[in-house]
Amino acid sequence: MLMLLLQLRQIALVAAIAAFVVLTNLGGPRLWDRDEPRNAGCAREMLARNDWVVPTFDGELRTHKPVLLYWCIMVSYLGFGVNEFAARLASALCAIGSVICTYRIGRRLFGPQAGVWAAIALATSLMFVVAGRAATPDSLLIFCTTLSLMIYVCGTFRPRFDTTPFDAQPHPIVADRYFPQHFPTVLALYAAMGLGILAKGPVALILPTAVIGMFLLIVRLPSRSQAIDSASLGDRLVRIIGPFEPLHFLKTCWSMRPLTAIFAAAAVALPWYWAVGLATNGEFLRGFFLEHNLSRATATMENHSGTVFFYPLAILIGFFPWSVFAVPLAIDTVLQLRRRDRFHAGYLLAVCWIGVYVVLFSLARTKLPSYVTPCYPALALLAGDYIDRWSRQSAAVAGRWLVAAFACLALAGIGIAAAVPLAVKDILPGEEWLGLIGLVPIAGGIVCIAFALIRSYRAAAGSFAFAAITFAALLFAVAVDRIDRHQTNHVLWQAIYARSRSPQVAAYRILEPSWVFYGNREVREITAAPPSSPQLAAEQAVHFLSHSTEAYLITTRQKLTELSPLLPSDVQVVAQSPYFLKRNQELVVLTRHPEPIATLPHPVHLY
Repeated sequence: MLMLLLQLRQIALVAAIAAFVVLTNLGGPRLWDRDEPRNAGCAREMLARNDWVVPTFDGELRTHKPVLLYWCIMVSYLGFGVNEFAARLASALCAIGSVICTYRIGRRLFGPQAGVWAAIALATSLMFVVAGRAATPDSLLIFCTTLSLMIYVCGTFRPRFDTTPFDAQPHPIVADRYFPQHFPTVLALYAAMGLGILAKGPVALILPTAVIGMFLLIVRLPSRSQAIDSASLGDRLVRIIGPFEPLHFLKTCWSMRPLTAIFAAAAVALPWYWAVGLATNGEFLRGFFLEHNLSRATATMENHSGTVFFYPLAILIGFFPWSVFAVPLAIDTVLQLRRRDRFHAGYLLAVCWIGVYVVLFSLARTKLPSYVTPCYPALALLAGDYIDRWSRQSAAVAGRWLVAAFACLALAGIGIAAAVPLAVKDILPGEEWLGLIGLVPIAGGIVCIAFALIRSYRAAAGSFAFAAITFAALLFAVAVDRIDRHQTNHVLWQAIYARSRSPQVAAYRILEPSWVFYGNREVREITAAPPSSPQLAAEQAVHFLSHSTEAYLITTRQKLTELSPLLPSDVQVVAQSPYFLKRNQELVVLTRHPEPIATLPHPVHLY
């Protein structure tokens, strides 16, 4: 009973920290990026049609992502109305769920305190918070992945008790069986992956299965206890390829119950894919699986490319501030894996988790930092265990390594304080003071160094966590909100609606999805992309303006010069606004309506 109460207290603690970071001012900033308004707008269009099957945005079929995020946003709209908070709520709740799942995995594999540290590290890492505060499917995928691996861990390894030594290795429930033996557990494991398929597609089944499979391929080798460093070169090569020996590989795959995997995942995901395929005559399935899955793996899309160093660098930034421990953590993990006196499955599973995601996505041609965020819980598990051990003064890699890590935190803060004013001077005038947020990691690094020098490691760990929580909250709840105040495209829509109740709107050679969402109407895109041409696009824009006084065209001041020689004499610029986060660019609205506009200094929501 006491152990249960302790678990509940720890779960409440990590959930409260995660909720503070991801829910504070969640609905304050307007929808950013290109994906947030697309997803939020798609859910609104589906809700307006009462259509829970076919996703559309701006009146066109949206084949980019499956339906789970849209369902969640639609339900949220029903409860909270159509607004930014409702659009982002599902991502925030899934982030909190991922933190709790990470705690449960950490507690089972490494111990209660390690689980708490792992959860705090995950809840305050930059890219994870970005996912948890955005109306995108990334947070849902992270949750489904972490949930499935939590089910796997809890169904495979014995619970830890208060009397269990904190550094004891986890033991399987059934001796030498590193896969759940209880059928309902296996069913739940693959059903969670099936839910992930509804969130972001087949990667939600393939990659978590590959993580577990890689772990089993290694752990089931009969000779894994032999020391690699004592083997000859030939023995090392055999050991490297040993997990993939055909018979061993096939036996391991069969032990994972592939038929159950197919049945459980299909039972969850297949009904919607079948329904949307029928409703769109297969168009959604072709667009989603061939273009947005196969093509992204085999070709570079939207200029998102990178070298083999892309994801290691992305993780160093995305897992900040905890990535300052990257070097000592990597050394410590290698030492733990090479120990001859024991085998610790927790380290191996975490390394497999990270390795599968980084290696496979490094092989893919299209690269984005968000692709590897589902392995952030594994990074947090290793970091949580490492922090727990050095705070107890039992880590082999500590001392000067910790001082160097804390110094890196302070140096990162100095970089933020110096770089932010320079970066925002032209595109966000008046917000140079945001560089002061860098004082948090500066102060945190200095305080941690002071505690480390007097060997008060628990105080150093607590100070680091406090700095991480404060930095994340200030960055996402305060700084992002201040930056958002410079989004002024609402001026364009207010000018349009001041002149017409049912305007026909088009965008010439540029279209931001936020215009569609906040305008609450379709915006036709006139583009110069093949098979069109700049001249043809310009002629189409002029024809669009000429056919009605209810027609409005949005473009930039620079592109207006392309149209000016072709425009009728009665076409005028009726509104202008700075282009958000674009240096020295301005948006304009063209129409044949002659009335001038009034200045509208304060943003309003038009949906």
